[in-house]
Amino acid sequence: MAALAGLGGAGGAGYLSHVRGAAAYEAAADSTWRHGEPVQADARAVLRELVRYATLAPSSHNTQCWKFALAERAVSIFPDYARRCPVVDPDDHHLFVSLGCAAENLVQAAPAMGLHCEPALVAEADETGQAGEGGRRLHCALVPAASRRSALFEAIPLRQSTRGEFDSRPLSNAELGLLEAAGTGRGVRVRLLTAAPDLERVLEFVVAGNTAQMRDPAFVRELKAWIRFNGGDAARSGDGLFAGASGNPTAPAWLGSLLFDAFFTEQAESDKYARQVRSAAGIAVFVSERDDRAHWIEAGRCFQRFALQATALGVRSAHLNQPVELASLRPAFGAFLGIAGGRPDLVIRFGRGPAMPRSLRRPLDAVLT
Repeated sequence: MAALAGLGGAGGAGYLSHVRGAAAYEAAADSTWRHGEPVQADARAVLRELVRYATLAPSSHNTQCWKFALAERAVSIFPDYARRCPVVDPDDHHLFVSLGCAAENLVQAAPAMGLHCEPALVAEADETGQAGEGGRRLHCALVPAASRRSALFEAIPLRQSTRGEFDSRPLSNAELGLLEAAGTGRGVRVRLLTAAPDLERVLEFVVAGNTAQMRDPAFVRELKAWIRFNGGDAARSGDGLFAGASGNPTAPAWLGSLLFDAFFTEQAESDKYARQVRSAAGIAVFVSERDDRAHWIEAGRCFQRFALQATALGVRSAHLNQPVELASLRPAFGAFLGIAGGRPDLVIRFGRGPAMPRSLRRPLDAVLT
């Protein structure tokens, strides 16, 4: 009886902890996904607010693989290699795409604060004293400009990577035109696939990539390490993939880990992706003319504009990057798209559907150097 009473007490304590964790998550989400108050009177406060908007950009596994440095009239964005994902992203492609997403948020937020922002990739000596690919940063110069709040700026705290199913309704030609324009940049173009046979072909690549990844224990370990199985853990870390954001039940970490091992299977994931692709209005594929970091960053900027424009239209989006994450699969996927050169960067499904729980972000001071 004493043992049963002890288990009951432990269960009650666990339930209370779960409730408190859920409340902490909700408070953190409300604090994260919002527009700020006007701060024009304080130059440093303006820069910090710009960085806050930049951190609302997406990143692979929500690693938030960036650092920011403030200067008198500029913000610099650096890769944070301590947060790289060497298994799913061995060449740091997604990492630099994420830097581009953050830079585009900064570009869209600057006019709301009476500034114009122009990012430029510059070489800088790294810790070894050598300038090169490892010693690069995004220098975002800021100059005074007319104050305005664009539709893309208004969309920043509303955008999310929506991992649920969509409603299958097609978008209008006008909406598709806006998305294509937003997703096109210097040396980067976006292909919008809306025909059912094309979506089924993309699904074949997604399933093939997912199958290969799930048969790689290192991939599964890396993914699992970034999952936050409950609201309390998500709120404490401020990063990673919150289970609720994928439509999965939340649970204590020990139980969530067991459930992950039991139910994260090839068939379950393939079935999920089939539902997601077949419920989409279309698939967007971002393609760079050249396979280098400057174009990866530009692809991130293009995708972020696309995602913000979609949000402004009431359209949701989410990644299906398996066809471009596997080097062995990427050439065949490029051939399907008719790509003669360059690199397919991102695969994005889009459509209308309900909102999902939000991912969180770390405190601002954690990303400032």
